[in-house]
Amino acid sequence: MATTISGNARRLLEVDGDTLTTAVLTAAARVPGSVRPVLAAHARKNCTASAELRESIVAGAEPVYGVTTGFGDSASRQVSPERAAALQRNLVRYHLNGTGPAAAPDVVRATMLVRANCLAKGVSGVRPVIVDNLLRLLDADVLPIIPERGSVGASGDLVPLCYLATVLQGEGQVRHAGTERSAAEAHRQLGLAPVTLEAKEGLALINGTSFMSGFAVLAAADAAELAFAAEVCSALAVEVLRGNRGHYAPFLHDQKAHPGQVASAGAMATYLADSSLALDHAEIVDRYDALSDRKYQQLPRRVQDSYSVRCAPHVIGVLRDTLAWVDPWLTVEINSANDNPLFDVEAGVVRSGGNFYGGHVGQAMDSLKVAVASVADLLDRQLELMVDEKFNNGLTPNLISFSAAAEEPGLHHGYKGMQIACSALTAEALKQAGPATVFSRSTEAHNQDKVSMATIAARDARTVGELALEVLAIHLHAACQGLDLRETKLRSTVARRVYEAVREFVAPLDRDRQMDGEIQDLAEFIRSGRLREVVTGG
Repeated sequence: MATTISGNARRLLEVDGDTLTTAVLTAAARVPGSVRPVLAAHARKNCTASAELRESIVAGAEPVYGVTTGFGDSASRQVSPERAAALQRNLVRYHLNGTGPAAAPDVVRATMLVRANCLAKGVSGVRPVIVDNLLRLLDADVLPIIPERGSVGASGDLVPLCYLATVLQGEGQVRHAGTERSAAEAHRQLGLAPVTLEAKEGLALINGTSFMSGFAVLAAADAAELAFAAEVCSALAVEVLRGNRGHYAPFLHDQKAHPGQVASAGAMATYLADSSLALDHAEIVDRYDALSDRKYQQLPRRVQDSYSVRCAPHVIGVLRDTLAWVDPWLTVEINSANDNPLFDVEAGVVRSGGNFYGGHVGQAMDSLKVAVASVADLLDRQLELMVDEKFNNGLTPNLISFSAAAEEPGLHHGYKGMQIACSALTAEALKQAGPATVFSRSTEAHNQDKVSMATIAARDARTVGELALEVLAIHLHAACQGLDLRETKLRSTVARRVYEAVREFVAPLDRDRQMDGEIQDLAEFIRSGRLREVVTGG
């Protein structure tokens, strides 16, 4: 469990296999040096007892899968106790065939901490030194270079985790202090002796769900920030469109009390409470009643907005509710023993099973990416309403500035290109949201005849989140432009805060200009939590 040390010292993180939270994991992955991870004392005892049981079983020449037998379809071929260690080294080597881009540093840090935590449960038959050295490398930010592709999600993340296991042996390549170097050189600099794997230890390192879990936990953390930002941006869109804030009244959502929907509507109602751009239903009706001849007069405002505005809490609420069950699932996963076989010290036996199967992670990520892609689609539709003069309630075409509109018609095009880009990003997110877990493929001569594909699902969830973030950035850019075209004093307090913060680094669009860099700046503004700080005052 994590405990706080006074002063400016780093937070001590006792790795025990039971109490790691997704929040602590995310912080450790994204803020290098924020924690000092060490193996908890009781976990050390459990690891030692498990390793001693493994040694006794090996010494007795009992056939144990992956320990004194071959792997997969070679499980019927027994290996002598004297060759058990060599078997582990070969296991790691023949899986070093990953492809694709190297995993991002935060994913690798998360993977390392999760793998150490899972082994710290003390049922995998590994010596404490395996966990100690893994945590030492993590603490020094010596990160194995791990290709993203090659895992089918059962037996765990065999291919990617081999790159972690090979680094522990002083082989392979690492990223350290911003440069790529050999693992052997990094070990020398740390004064750390590479480990020599013993029976079962290679299998324990690679036969688990830690790589997919690293991606998944970070994707969920990003999705939570996206949900918050989507509510803020949707509220801004309501103001830009002079919409009906009555759509978010508690009465409505209490009648369909999905917790995420209620929370999302409550957030938007709060943001819009003091807006004079967005009116509630009663105010719109009162203005209609004040007209001298209602029979032939058009309403000053629509009493109902389009679905992308009116149903924003119903869409974002699905993401909130998805996250509410995804987090407990991932918490169980990162605190699980997910390799095979496992050593039951109390009974004095070894047991074979399938905890390496990433089904829960895969299902969570397939569901998460659908919810995130749906939010991206919602925001893209809101953007279309803001830029289209037929629907934006009196604003200029494509939100061009008043001065640009006064020039020769057709000379400036405002957010036309931004809307095209936003729709392209949304389409890509929706395409990527297709389920990965239904594509099980039989591998290893039908030993692994049903696999989870959870790592692909988790990587997809990361990608969908990145696309949705860029959609949000474009939406926020356009919403601030829309606010420029409305009367300043009518804005809500939240709209004023967000607008002023954005205008510190993104200027109003007065004439057509290149804006790709500004999209990335706004994406970082959201990703970093700065938008949340501006809105909440935190």
